[in-house]
Amino acid sequence: MAAKRTTTRRPAKPPAPAHCPDCKGAGETTETVRIGARKGRETDHRQNVLCLSCLGSGLAT
Repeated sequence: MAAKRTTTRRPAKPPAPAHCPDCKGAGETTETVRIGARKGRETDHRQNVLCLSCLGSGLAT
């Protein structure tokens, strides 16, 4: 008589962490450049800044 086979169950993968809703997982957001101390006029230029919600990790807290 053949030996009884046993199967081993693979452990389930942990769920992937959720992405930050503000930067959509990139870790950076885009801000408009402002010129002038008092009026703060907006220009057409953009700059990348670190996402303050996730501190650049891209993961929701």
